[in-house]
Amino acid sequence: MVTIPTIPLRDGSAFPQLGLGTYNLRGGDGIASIVSAIESGYRLLDSAVNYQNEVEVGEAARRSGVDRDELLVTTKVPGRDHGYDETLASAAGSLERLGLDRIDLYLIHWPNPSVDRYVDTWRAMLQLRDRGQVRWAGVSNFTEAMLTRLGEETGELPLVNQVELHPYFPQAGLRAFHEAHGIRTESWSPLARRTELLAEPVLAGIAAAHGVTPTQVVLRWHTQLGSTPIPKSANPARQVENADVFGFSLTDAEIAAISGLERGRLWGGDPDTHEEL
Repeated sequence: MVTIPTIPLRDGSAFPQLGLGTYNLRGGDGIASIVSAIESGYRLLDSAVNYQNEVEVGEAARRSGVDRDELLVTTKVPGRDHGYDETLASAAGSLERLGLDRIDLYLIHWPNPSVDRYVDTWRAMLQLRDRGQVRWAGVSNFTEAMLTRLGEETGELPLVNQVELHPYFPQAGLRAFHEAHGIRTESWSPLARRTELLAEPVLAGIAAAHGVTPTQVVLRWHTQLGSTPIPKSANPARQVENADVFGFSLTDAEIAAISGLERGRLWGGDPDTHEEL
């Protein structure tokens, strides 16, 4: 079992510096994989309505035997549920599928700007938090302008923004905005899935210098940038490897070299144009 350190959010709550992505972890095998991760030390579990695995995540949380208050379960409002009343109903559905009494981190999955209902969705999420059905309200795939609008129109910024972030797309400007406004960055696809990232020579050299793997180098890069990566793995040994990244530190030069791999957004998910129902 590994120990994943925490960092305080803007409200003072402790938030893990690394979590588990659960995309495509479904059925009995998915439950077993999530239980394995919890047993290995993971406490932050990332799900979504659109992952179609809230039932599995909730069941894994129960089977793990870990105290409920130690586990931080994330789910997300899909685009088709944007709107105030729609979000309240969506949350009720998520709670039923999870079989839990609260959602720890509730995120707007995508802003869907052409629909232009994410402010109403945000207001509903704050209401859910005030009711105790949600612990933390956050967003995913929001730009600086969208975050600013939420603050201006509701008086409250999200605690978390989960975005595409990896060495090919470091998002330096957005991360700086987050830091200035007390928003925790989360990294989805932190290892740039389906790319040659882990074969990059610069990563191999840094990994050899520290006696770790290229995967561990990338995940440590995330944590030292001030972001919580949520790598997905169904393999117990790989889950441990992914979480065991806090026993070494990258130098400033190494961090800069990794960030120098930047090439831009990889999958066309520009929040200003992307729509996801």
